[in-house]
Amino acid sequence: MKIGITCYPTYGGSGVVATELGLELARRDHEVHFISYSQPIRLTGSESNIHYHEVEVSRYPLFEYPPYDLALATRMAEVSQLYELDLLHVHYAIPHSVSALLAKQMLAATPPRRKLPFVTTLHGTDITLVGLDRSYLPITRFSIEQSDGVTAISQYLRERTLKVFDIKNHIEVITNFVNCDDYFRNPEWQAQRREYAADGERILVHLSNFRPVKRMTDVIEIFDRVHKKIPSKLMLIGDGPDRSQAEWLAVQKGIHEHVLFLGKQDRVQEKLAFSDVMLLPSELESFGLAALEAMACEVVPIATRVGGIPEVVEHGVTGYLADVGDVEAMSRYAIDLLGDESRLRAMGKQARAGARARFCTSKIIPLYEEFYRRVLAQSS
Repeated sequence: MKIGITCYPTYGGSGVVATELGLELARRDHEVHFISYSQPIRLTGSESNIHYHEVEVSRYPLFEYPPYDLALATRMAEVSQLYELDLLHVHYAIPHSVSALLAKQMLAATPPRRKLPFVTTLHGTDITLVGLDRSYLPITRFSIEQSDGVTAISQYLRERTLKVFDIKNHIEVITNFVNCDDYFRNPEWQAQRREYAADGERILVHLSNFRPVKRMTDVIEIFDRVHKKIPSKLMLIGDGPDRSQAEWLAVQKGIHEHVLFLGKQDRVQEKLAFSDVMLLPSELESFGLAALEAMACEVVPIATRVGGIPEVVEHGVTGYLADVGDVEAMSRYAIDLLGDESRLRAMGKQARAGARARFCTSKIIPLYEEFYRRVLAQSS
């Protein structure tokens, strides 16, 4: 198949999943065309069967806000016609599905009048945050209803979408995934971790875009409690608006020398491969991709019992779950686990087994391929 993919190319779950999906599809000999305003961060530009098409937005004094959605629709139509794409797959409803709908209508109305079905994947904040804004709710509902196929990354998000938007469409749940051959505990992990922690120290890790929903101060509060009991370091991977708040709290707590701000990393698996525990105290996660990536690397997630996380992490088996804001419980789970080497390693292996059983690319990518085939059959 020839598939066009549009996503936000920056750090964030939707962009990461869309890019990894494109890479996996290309490995299966599909021709993949990324259409966005910049190259997705996990593309190197040298992958076979992968093409990137930049969306350029013209800036005129008349436009206080350049109309990216219109430029995107035009580029989608151009690429689809030039390369004879079979379908578009857009990630994040607003504005991508609206642009895809415009591109579809443009091609249908312009000779040689070709069909261009599109699939919309809902990732989370496009529904739980942006879509609930009264100024966007009607267009979000319309774009979902006009999609030729709709998928959601968790059962939680599917139910939330159906309820809040009163959607009549069928929404297929196709979960996020991880390449279990790329995310694993490297046999050299004990030597690699010495760059970040002394022998005998544990390593806790947090991975996110540092937005308020990630509750960065809770991450620091949990680590402060753990550090008082267990010699340890905290690696913070990512960046975002709440970084300075987390930095300041670490200084106030007197633990800033033990908190390592690593910034944005292209290959997060290299850091996860020698970590012990993942902290994910989010206000809401529609899936919890960071927890899954950690599990594949035998890193035990300690997360909040919200959204789609309980669909990924089995409490007491592959990780631990607590209520939002309950830093005491999350700290206690971490301290107890980090203080017991055999239990820590055993649960890490259970975490990887859980990831392999349900979320490896070998299980999820064929579901997307089958879904594409159904959409194409229904649109023919």
